[in-house]
Amino acid sequence: MSIITPTRTPVPGTDMLAPDLQELARRVRDFADEVVAPAAYAYDTERRLPVEIIREMGRMGLFGLPLPEEYGGQGLSYLHLCVAVEQLARVDQSIAVTLEAGVGLGAMPIHRFGTDEQRRAHLPALARGEGLAAFGLTEAEAGSDAGGTRTTAVLSDGWWTIDGTKQFITNSGSPLTRIVTVTAVTGERIDDDGARRPELSTIIVPVPTPGFTALPAYDKVGWHTSDTHPLVFEGVRVPEGNLLGERGRGFANFLSVLDEGRVAFAALCVGVAQGCLEQAVLHARRRVVFGRPIGDNQHIAFTIARMQARVASARAVMHEAARRLDLGMPFTTEASLAKLVASEAAVANAGDATQIWGGYGFMNENPVARHYRDARVLTLGEGSTEVQLGVIARSLGFARAFG
Repeated sequence: MSIITPTRTPVPGTDMLAPDLQELARRVRDFADEVVAPAAYAYDTERRLPVEIIREMGRMGLFGLPLPEEYGGQGLSYLHLCVAVEQLARVDQSIAVTLEAGVGLGAMPIHRFGTDEQRRAHLPALARGEGLAAFGLTEAEAGSDAGGTRTTAVLSDGWWTIDGTKQFITNSGSPLTRIVTVTAVTGERIDDDGARRPELSTIIVPVPTPGFTALPAYDKVGWHTSDTHPLVFEGVRVPEGNLLGERGRGFANFLSVLDEGRVAFAALCVGVAQGCLEQAVLHARRRVVFGRPIGDNQHIAFTIARMQARVASARAVMHEAARRLDLGMPFTTEASLAKLVASEAAVANAGDATQIWGGYGFMNENPVARHYRDARVLTLGEGSTEVQLGVIARSLGFARAFG
């Protein structure tokens, strides 16, 4: 069932969007304010993924927004996903990243590179939010440097045998996790210059599979509700048909996955910046000191004005990247620009909002405090700030700046 119905007054930052996007933003914002926000402190304290909320998001159609209708999705654009992620991130980053990673890093690789059989087998449950998918890329020596991958997959008698470890993998050990797509060394290739390099491929591992273990969740500084684990693969055997995409195309495929993921991650950052702005405005209007609201002080008012400027700038570059993606235009540089600008806006706004709230902003029951704590990872996840700067510099002709 589509979640798009006739529109009404748009939410902040969506008045230039099409009516269906405005309505989507309103519905997800209402859900975030009425369902997610009231429970956020409790499940943050418990450090658990609220499966009941994730399933409700699935019933709303959020996990299927950019997926084809023939596989249970909504058949809408990537910008629709970004709009939904932004509204959730205003009130809770962990819930937003569960959606962002579940679709951008989990389901989209199956959609982009999978066979018809793989799509039929996996996408319907993922689109309905009945299952989550994870993307197993990062290792102790591999992430931005995929050449450092140590996980191996050996093909013999129609079966892949996978051995290795992964770390920092989102949605990888939850009660809803259905599959983990793993990057692994499947051989060796010789480049045009004669250099020998590892051949990387991506392979789908169903959950559960003997030999696959999601180790206990990390004790993280923030994102306490997000499901994040180190993974171990010890003699994991899956059929040859679980190869995702062409053998040896894992490097190219994961670059494409990361480009798309950075656009949605930028939307998450915009939501954080917007949520901090709203909380700062709220407190500046109602907090009275020396007989007047603190927002009457020029310094507070100007600080909030700068917060608004950051939100507007970040949202503009994020929308541009999403539109280019949807139009099939090159968007790698725009994705890095969006991720860079939006993550820095989120971190800065979280700091300003905490300062405006004062001591109250340091208490974990306050969403501002949780944003301040959680925002630190935004300049690290899905490509650090330095990685984004390298991509942008390379697009300007500074080839040696990155890679």
